[in-house]
Amino acid sequence: MSSQPRALVTGAGGFIGHHLVKRLKAEGYWVRGVDIKHSEYEPTAADEFEIFDLRRRDNCLRAARGVDDVYALASDMGGMGFISSNHAQILRNNLLINLHTLEAAEMNGAKRLLFTSSACIYPEYRQMEAEVTPLKEEDAYPAQPQDAYGWEKLVTERLCMHYREEGRIETRVVRFHNIFGPLGTWDGGREKAPAAMCRKVAIAKLTGNHEIEIWGDGEQTRSFCYIDDCLTGIRKLMESDYRDPLNVGQDRLITINDLADMTAAIAGITITKKHIPGPQGVRGRNSDNTRLRQVLKWEPEIPLEEGMARTYAWIESQVRERMGK
Repeated sequence: MSSQPRALVTGAGGFIGHHLVKRLKAEGYWVRGVDIKHSEYEPTAADEFEIFDLRRRDNCLRAARGVDDVYALASDMGGMGFISSNHAQILRNNLLINLHTLEAAEMNGAKRLLFTSSACIYPEYRQMEAEVTPLKEEDAYPAQPQDAYGWEKLVTERLCMHYREEGRIETRVVRFHNIFGPLGTWDGGREKAPAAMCRKVAIAKLTGNHEIEIWGDGEQTRSFCYIDDCLTGIRKLMESDYRDPLNVGQDRLITINDLADMTAAIAGITITKKHIPGPQGVRGRNSDNTRLRQVLKWEPEIPLEEGMARTYAWIESQVRERMGK
């Protein structure tokens, strides 16, 4: 019997899941990837890749067979445009996926499950100002997420806690703060701010029309974490003894206007911003990494400029290919 560790990554056709499969393979794991679609931009590194709709219990049971660790990344999600207009779909689909994945992991005898939660679980009343106080893990309560995506993540965090407390399966919970990087969705409505900004700036550069649209006044703030740091945080948390939810994100706050200017500088152009109505989410959101440093003796290291430069280069290549340039 092989002693090689075996892992399941759900959502392995998506951005973070695809990168996580590669990281686990590099660390010597046998990996099964599962999603409703294949990886879009390059072939998967998984030993097995199965197309399953994880809203169905029987598919989750099949997906979780014979693995030691489960990384539960599967989710119906996207950027603010998608999240703000698909509440019922998001809440229903993701609760079904999460409930069945936890049950399947336990029933198949998995040793540990990591659930990928989100900074969207934090209460809207703590995020009303652009100069927001960084969010600590305990700030989740009293609960008031802004949207259904945040609520389903928070409910599943509770479910993970109860599964662990009742001795059903060891669980870990990571709260992501705006993960970005190459090989992620960059158009179609589900892309997040860094990818959308890279696409807009690349189109501006290649067409010569340097006016780009920004939803709202652009003074809303966020912190953004590059994918390589995200993967390191996932692996460190999964291997740790820490059982409560933990932030993984950068703690550098930046406005969307400044993100646009940074992206334009990377592209070597000057842009004109056109502010238009559109969904903006909370006014400000930032990660407090105090507990992250205490628990994992680590925090994200890749500067935003470096991560955006890598991401922009890849997205510009995608835009060039589509435009035939």
